[in-house]
Amino acid sequence: MNSAASELRPDLQIVAKWIAPGSRVLDIGCGFGELLAYLGREKDVDGRGIEIRRAKVNRCVAAGLSVIRGDANRDLSLYPKDSFDYVVLTQALQAMEEPKTVLEELIRVGNRAVVSIPNFGHWRVRLSLLFSGRMPLTETLDQPWYETKNIHLCTILDFLDLARQMGLVIEDAVVLKPDGTPARSPVTSARANFWGEQAVFLLRRR
Repeated sequence: MNSAASELRPDLQIVAKWIAPGSRVLDIGCGFGELLAYLGREKDVDGRGIEIRRAKVNRCVAAGLSVIRGDANRDLSLYPKDSFDYVVLTQALQAMEEPKTVLEELIRVGNRAVVSIPNFGHWRVRLSLLFSGRMPLTETLDQPWYETKNIHLCTILDFLDLARQMGLVIEDAVVLKPDGTPARSPVTSARANFWGEQAVFLLRRR
C-alpha cells in the first residue's frame, strides 16, 4: 500500500486496492471525494460521484471531480445497466430506505459492486446492549439513536444471508478490526462476526 492510499479510511484502502486501473467507477455517497481523487490520480480511473449534501458536492466540483447531487434511494434507477465497471457504496447501506433494492441497483448499474458495512454483531455492540440496555456508540456507529441516519443495521452474517438470497457472488471480502487492520478469520465465520467492526465486500452477479 503506497503512502497516498494509507491516508484513506481503512475500508477505502481495501476498495482502492480492488479497483482495476483505467476502469469506470461510480462512488455513491462520495463525501468530499477522497476515494475518487485517489483513484483518478493513482489508477487513471474514470470516476463519477453522487452525493446528497450540497456543500460536499461543491467541494468535490471545486477540486475538479465529476460529482453530482443525488439520492441513492431514488436516482440509481436513472442509470442504464452496466454503466460502470464498479459501483461503490461505503458505510451507507444501513442508511438506505430499502437496502435490498439499493443493492439490486448497485449490481445492475455496475459489473461489480463494492460495499462496506458497520457490523452490529461486533462484541462491543453486544456488550453495550447487554449491560447498558441502550443503543451502543462505537467508532463506526458514533451517533445517538435519535440523530443517526442508520435505520437498517445488520451484522456481517446478516449481510451474507442477503447476498446469498439475492444470488450474488462474493469475489472477495475483508473484515476489519477496530484499529482498521484486516482480521485473519474468514468473513463467513462466527469469529469474524464477533471480532470484526466492519466488513468490505466485492460483489458481482452470477
